[in-house]
Amino acid sequence: MRAIRRFTVRPVLPEPLRALDALAGNLRWSWHPPTQDVFAAVDAQLWESTGHDPVRLLGGVSRSRLEELAADEDFLGRLRAAEADLQSYLTEDRWYQRAFADVADASGGSTGGVAPRAVGYFSPEFGITAVLPQYSGGLGILAGDHLKAASDLGVPIIGVGLFYKHGYFRQSLSRDGWQQETYPVLDPDGLPISALREADGTPATISIALPGGPDLVARIWVASVGRVPLLMLDTDIEGNPDHYVDVTDRLYGGNSEHRLRQELLLGVGGVRALRAYSRITGAPAPEVFHTNEGHAGFLGLERIRELTVAEGGPRLDFETALEVGRASTVFTTHTPVPAGIDRFPRTLVEQYFAEGSGATPGVPVERVLALGAEDYAGGDPSVFNMAVMGFRLAQRANGVSLLHGQVSRGMFNGLWPAFDEAEVPIGSITNGVHAPTWVAREMFGLAAEQGVDFDDPDTFWAIVDKVPGDQVWAVKRRLRERLVLDARRRLCESWENRGAAKAELGWVDEALSPDVLTIGFARRVPSYKRLTLMLRDPARLKRLLLDPERPVQLVIAGKSHPADDGGKRLIQEMVRFADDPEVRHRIVFLPNYDIAMAQPLYPGCDVWLNNPLRPYEACGTSGMKSALNGGLNLSILDGWWDEWYDGQNGWAIPSADGLDDPDRRDDLEASALYDLIENEIAPRFYDVDEDGVPTRWLEMLRHTLKSLGPKVLATRMVRDYVRQLYSPAAGNARSLNSDYAGARDLAAWKQRVKGAWSQVRVEHVEGSGVGDAPQVGDLLSVRAFVALGELSPDDVDVQLLYGRADADDLLRDSTCTVLDLTESYEAGRHSFGAQVALEQAGPFGYTVRVVPRNGHLASYAELGVVSTA
Repeated sequence: MRAIRRFTVRPVLPEPLRALDALAGNLRWSWHPPTQDVFAAVDAQLWESTGHDPVRLLGGVSRSRLEELAADEDFLGRLRAAEADLQSYLTEDRWYQRAFADVADASGGSTGGVAPRAVGYFSPEFGITAVLPQYSGGLGILAGDHLKAASDLGVPIIGVGLFYKHGYFRQSLSRDGWQQETYPVLDPDGLPISALREADGTPATISIALPGGPDLVARIWVASVGRVPLLMLDTDIEGNPDHYVDVTDRLYGGNSEHRLRQELLLGVGGVRALRAYSRITGAPAPEVFHTNEGHAGFLGLERIRELTVAEGGPRLDFETALEVGRASTVFTTHTPVPAGIDRFPRTLVEQYFAEGSGATPGVPVERVLALGAEDYAGGDPSVFNMAVMGFRLAQRANGVSLLHGQVSRGMFNGLWPAFDEAEVPIGSITNGVHAPTWVAREMFGLAAEQGVDFDDPDTFWAIVDKVPGDQVWAVKRRLRERLVLDARRRLCESWENRGAAKAELGWVDEALSPDVLTIGFARRVPSYKRLTLMLRDPARLKRLLLDPERPVQLVIAGKSHPADDGGKRLIQEMVRFADDPEVRHRIVFLPNYDIAMAQPLYPGCDVWLNNPLRPYEACGTSGMKSALNGGLNLSILDGWWDEWYDGQNGWAIPSADGLDDPDRRDDLEASALYDLIENEIAPRFYDVDEDGVPTRWLEMLRHTLKSLGPKVLATRMVRDYVRQLYSPAAGNARSLNSDYAGARDLAAWKQRVKGAWSQVRVEHVEGSGVGDAPQVGDLLSVRAFVALGELSPDDVDVQLLYGRADADDLLRDSTCTVLDLTESYEAGRHSFGAQVALEQAGPFGYTVRVVPRNGHLASYAELGVVSTA
C-alpha cells in the first residue's frame, strides 16, 4: 500500500542535547570536521549509513541512546565546546569587519572603498552539501563555495535561489551502460532548512502575477550557511494549481515556458523574498545585487518596478530607476558558448510582461523587450536573450577566468560595436574553491603537525617545504586507499543496480589499487568536455592501464543532462570500455557524481585530467580542488589552467585549436595526452628512492601547493569580488541614490549625450616635435581639433591611443592618454593636446578618439558611442 501523504516527524531531544539541533541546523557542519565528529559520536554506524546527514541521524537515533548521551559528561563537554565554537564563528569580527572599520558607514578601511551593508547573491543552483541536493554541476558548486567563503570572511551576503522538490536527478546505469534518471522527492522537513515565518507564525510567502490565471505563490525556506542565509523559493504549496506547483519541480527541466517561469520566480520573486526577509528579521536590505549567470536577470526588472510604482517612496521615471538599479548590480557570465545562454521566444516574454497582467506591473513591456533584444549584427530579433539583458541591467560584469573574460568580450562585442574587443567592459575574476570543504582533513593534519592553522593561509603555504616527504607520501597513499575503498563500494552498488548477482562481482574486490598511479576525470558530460577523448586509441590506452612496470588507473564520473542523448552515448561508450574484463580493475565509471563522491575523489587522485575543446571551459574548478590536495593537473590550457600553469605545477596538453577537422584535432590531442602519461607522468610517479618515495614527484607536488594554493581559494575570489565589484558598486549606488538626484542627473546626461553624439567628430589632428627621423626618447606633441556640437569639454575625454603599429597600421598593445583642453573656439569647437615620449624603437602609430566622460560611468565604453579620427 502506498501512503497518500508523507511527512517527516522531527525528534524531541533531551534538554542537555538541544545544542545538537542548532549544530544540525547550520550547514557549517558540512565543512567543519570537529562538528562532524560530534555527530559521529552520537552513533558512528548511523552517521555513516545516513551519508553524514545530521538531520537524518537525529531522526534515527534511538531514545535510549539519546538518554545515554544526555548523561555522558564527556560527550556533553564536546557538545558545549562545539556550540560555543559555532557561536563564536557566527558573531566575531572577521576579515570584512576588520577591513571595513565601520560597515554601516562609507568607511573603506584598508580596502579603500565602500562596504556594502549587504549583498544579494542570486543563482539558480547552490551546491552546499550532498544532503541538500540543489545543484547540477560547476555553477552550483561555485555558488555554494562563494557563500561559504563569504561566511568565513564575514562578508554580509544573502543567497537567493529556488528549492527544487526533486533536485537535479539521481544517475544510474542500465545493463548496457545507458544513463538512467530517477527523481527522488525531497521533504523539506527532513532537510537542514527552516521556513521563514511572519510574526504570527504563519509561513512567509511572495506572489507573482502570471498571465491567464491566479498569482503564483511561493513560500521561503532558509538554509543557514555559516553566517550567510540562503533563501529558497518553493511553489509546492496548497492553493497553487498543479502547473504552478510544478514550477520548482526540478533543476533545468521542462520546456521554454517552464524555464521562463522558474527564472521569473528566481529574479522577481527573489527580490520580493529578500524584502520579506529584511522586514521579518530586521536584516539590512542589500545594497548590491549579484546575478550569478543570466537565469536571475529578471531581478533588475523587479527593482525598476519597485522604484517606478513607488511602494512608499518617491516615484521615479524608468530611465532614473534603470540607473539606480544598474549602479548596484553585478552580472557574472559563466558560459563561453552562445548555446549555453537562455534565449526565450520574444512573444513568450511579451506575454508574461504584458500591460495590466504582467509579472512586473508598471514596467512598460516594450522596455522589457528592448533590454533582452539581440538588436545587433548577427542577432536574432525573434528571441529574448537573458545574458544580453544581464549586461544591460548591470553596470559591472565579469567572466570567471582571464581567458573566459577574453572569450566573453568576443561573444558580446556586438553590444559595444564601436569599440575593439579588448575594450568591451567585461572584466574577469577567476573562480576559487572553498578549501575547508574540499581538502582532506589529513592534509590539514600535516600542517597542524607543523603548528600551522589554515586560517592563516600565508603561513600555511610557507610550511609546505618543511613537511617530511615520507609523511606527505604516506598521507597520499592513505587518501588513495580511501578512494579505492569508496570506489569499490560504489562500483558494486552500480553493478547490482544493473542486474548483476553478488556471486559474479568478486572481481570488484580487486578493482583499483592504492599503489597505482591514479588519474581522475569527473565533470558534467556535454560534448565539448570530451569525456571519451582518452578512448581515441583504445589499444594504446589499454597498454597504459596494463603496463607491468608502470600501470595507470582511471576513476571517471559525470552526469549528462537528461535531454542530451549525445552526452549519454559518450557515457555509454566509456562504460562499455570500462566493463571489459581485461581492464575493469584499472578503469571504473562511478555513477551519480555529487559532492559526497567528490570529497574522497579529489584527494585520492594523483593526477586530475581535463581535456575540453579550448576555449570552451569557462573556468573549471575541479582541478583546483585536486591541486589543494596535492594532485597534479594534466589539462588543456583552458579556463583557469591557461592562467596559472607555470610549466612546473602540472602538465599542459598541447591543443590543435586551428584545425578545422574535429576528428583530426581529437586524434592529435589524444596522442599528446597518451605521450605525456607514458613518457613523463608515469616515469616520474614510479621513480622512487630507497624509501619508496618519488622525490621528483614530490617536488612538483610541493611546487603545486605553493604556486596554486593561495590563488585557487574561494576566499581570494570573494575578496576580489568585494574589492573590484561589490565595493565600487555600493559606492556608486550611494552617490546616485541620495534622494535620487544623482541618478536623475546621470539619466538625463546619458540621454543628452546620446542625442548630441552625432555632432561629435575629430576634425583634424596635428603631430609635431619628432622631425623626419624620430628616435627613442623624442617627445611627440599631438594636437586634436574636435567639434562637440551641443556638448561641452566636461562631457568627454579626448584620448590619444599610441603604440606599435603592424603592417596594416593596426595598433598593438596601445597606450591611452587623455589630451588636455588647450583652447575653445566658436560653434562648439575645441583643441586638445599632450606630449608623449617615444619609448620603444620600431613601427609606431597613433590615433585620436572622443568618448563620453562622467564620474558615474564604470567604463568609457558604457554608452557604446565613440568618435574616431
